[in-house]
Order: sequence, then structure tokens, then C-alpha cells
Amino acid sequence: MKKKMRIMTEKPLNAETPTESLRTWTTDNAVFFKRNQGQIMQRPIKLTAWKLSIDGLVKHKLNLSFEEIRRMPKAEVANTLECSGNSRSLLEKKASGNPWTIGGVGNAIWGGIWLSDLLAKAELKKDAGHVSFEGLDKPLGKAAIKFIRSIPLEKAMDSTLLAYEMNGQPLPLKHGYPLRALALGWTGANCVKWLRKITVLDQPQEGFFMDRVYRVFQKGEDPKTGEVVKEIDIKSIIVEPADAETLPAGIVPIRGAAYAGEVGIQAVDVSVDDGSTWQPARLIGPDETYAWRHWEYLWEARQSGEFTIMARATDTAGRQQPETANWNVLGYSNNGIREHAITVKIV
Repeated sequence: MKKKMRIMTEKPLNAETPTESLRTWTTDNAVFFKRNQGQIMQRPIKLTAWKLSIDGLVKHKLNLSFEEIRRMPKAEVANTLECSGNSRSLLEKKASGNPWTIGGVGNAIWGGIWLSDLLAKAELKKDAGHVSFEGLDKPLGKAAIKFIRSIPLEKAMDSTLLAYEMNGQPLPLKHGYPLRALALGWTGANCVKWLRKITVLDQPQEGFFMDRVYRVFQKGEDPKTGEVVKEIDIKSIIVEPADAETLPAGIVPIRGAAYAGEVGIQAVDVSVDDGSTWQPARLIGPDETYAWRHWEYLWEARQSGEFTIMARATDTAGRQQPETANWNVLGYSNNGIREHAITVKIV
């Protein structure tokens, strides 16, 4: 029986993928994690009424229909998407925000068009330096702050997709139908859904969702001085066995997924003795730059007792997953080895 998503809040809808659903290379659309800041669309917009506008520092303002976008050259790319606050609840010290475990992540094959193709049509002015995205979702709360985010022009031109398909299906409503931005290898906060407007700017977008959140800062610091959360940090998660599971002695498969944002995974090592010794895991499944890599280690568990299992990833740029996370007020980018350790009992 399939496990249901764990819903943290209904309004806005925030729900994480069941651990069992992280064991396949592509994550089922129905249980792919959902992260929202505003009131999501309740019914699909009529495509005949939808337009995507491109304005700001461009020579030619555009107002494109869905059919016009579909007629542009199509691209398909596998991309692992992760919530900036994924694994927040695993931090030793509590941080503010939704209590994600490891389910604020998923991998999909996305179909759409390159943002660079649209910007080429619009022709950028020389002062262009950033690109902002605005969706159709409505803000919640008395302040009614609209969720608008921007990314540097370099990222927009190099590796940002405007997706209208997810795992071979039309983009689901809860994932941004009819069109969402995907800054490949970057966290979900940089991937605005229900896209309706793209604006080219000379500097980053200003506002609450750029200046007060999605920044890494410590207590007492001005959030605006903190580093903006962009690329997904190198990380490995254990998806099998389950934490606190009791297992019989013998061969115990340990499986998981590792990912590193804009680069691939070079290796994963596993420890079954709380980090005292490490053994190489076998990388399995497809190897795509922006997608996670599944891995497996077969442990010969001969002795009874409790064991702490850890996984450590190394990416193709030579970076290694840190032993512990860099704590910050809003709990972003928890990629610590120890925070993601599990304990099992062998009998």
C-alpha cells in the first residue's frame, strides 16, 4: 500500500514525499513534495486566456500564448528539486520553518523550453543583470506579500528551463501548471510556479521573499546581509532501511540517493559504525548532471546490537559532504552527514 504524503500545513499547502517514494529514480508526480508560500491555484487556468509576458530591460516586450511557447524547440532534462528547508527538523538545534524530514526533495524529467531562447527573442539591453519571476498564486495573510523571486542573468541564460511537462505528463496543477521556472540544480525557492510574468532587471528583485527569507544568517544578524540560497548543496540521504528499524542478521541492503546541485556525484561512502570506518557504495541507475544518483551498499551484519549508519557523498568537483550542517536561523541547506544518520537494531 502506498504511503500518503505528510502534510505539514494545508494553507499554504506544504507536504513531503514519503521516504518509500524516494527509492525510484523519478519521483511519482502524485507524491512529489509540495512547497508553497501563497494560495495555490484551485483549478487549471484556461490556456486560451493565459499569456506569459516578458518585459523590463529588453528591446522587445513579449506577450506569448501557450501554443506559441509549445511551438518553440523543446528541451527535456532530468533535475532534482529540493526545498531550501529540507531536513530542517533533523538539525540538532531547532530552526524556524516547516519541519521537513528528508522528503522535501524529488527527481523528475522536465519538458519545456530554455529561458535563454525567450530572452534572445526579447533581446536584452546592455544593463540587464537579473531576471525575476512572478506567478499567478495569490498571497496569504494580512500583509498580502506576493511571491516574486529573481536569479542572476548568467543562470537564466545558462541553465534555466521553463517547464510545461513533468515526467512525460502535462505539468500538474499543484506543481505550477501551465508553466514554471526551473533554475536547474538550484533550490525550489528559485523555481517559481504558475508563471505569468518575467521581468529583466539591472539588479536583484527587492522584497520580503528576496531580502528577509531564503538567506543564510545567524541570530542577531540582518537577514539582508545573509547569503542568498541558490545552488543545492551536496548531500546524501538514506532511504532504506528505515530509521529505528529492527532487522535480522545477514545481508542488509543500505540504499539512498545523493545529489549536488549543478554537478554530478563521484562517489558515496557508507559507515555502519558511527563514522569510525567507511566503505564505498555502488552507484546505480542513470547518471545525469542535475539529477540525483542512487546508490547501494550490501552490509554483512553478523553481530546483534544497535548500529548507526551514515552516508557521505563526494561530487565531481571534489567537494565532500560535511560531517555536520551549517546551522542558521531558518534552517536552510541542512546537508550534514550526522544529521542524516539512522540507527538500526540487528537481532
